Amino acid sequence: MTLDFYYASGSPYAWRVWLALTHKGIAFDWKLLSFDAGDLEKPAFRSINPRQKVPAIVDDGFALYESAAILEYFEDKQPEPRLFSADIKERATQRRLVREADNYFAEAMEHLLEAVMEKKPADPAAMHKEIASWESALTGDFLAGPMSAADFTLYPMAALLERVAVRNPQALPADLIPPRLAAWMARMAALDIVQKTRPPHWK
Repeated sequence: MTLDFYYASGSPYAWRVWLALTHKGIAFDWKLLSFDAGDLEKPAFRSINPRQKVPAIVDDGFALYESAAILEYFEDKQPEPRLFSADIKERATQRRLVREADNYFAEAMEHLLEAVMEKKPADPAAMHKEIASWESALTGDFLAGPMSAADFTLYPMAALLERVAVRNPQALPADLIPPRLAAWMARMAALDIVQKTRPPHWK
């Protein structure tokens, strides 16, 4: 039975799941929702995710939300190709990075973007500090060993931040993304899997 994937274009959390589905080659039915139309608040979707957020999946009647949990579910459901390293220490590092991205990078990003969208003065200090920690931790082509769920987690957030910076050059500083992180983003952006899954209205 095909998995249903509930998505709204532009959500970095939903993009993470789309990347994982594509990476693993898991067949799915696309359930595109609209923020503007209030689709996430409708009873049909609330029965799947009472928190009214994307992404969510329904797999053979089993509903699951929260993007990090969905990636772990995919790894258990279909181990190859891997989202997390086979090496226990590398895998632990990748899982830690997923949580750091969700707990720290996302918080700083959301506060900054909220100010930009509401046309309030934006203070990028917290975002600069958070980005600097990722810049110093990035030592290879990907975040922790081979490309993994850690990269699929951080990249959509960083890409959203980059897109807003390009569209609002007066609101966000041009040097927000430092060199190593910018090079990693360029490597990610060039990947076929990223090109195939880029949010439609970003193209």
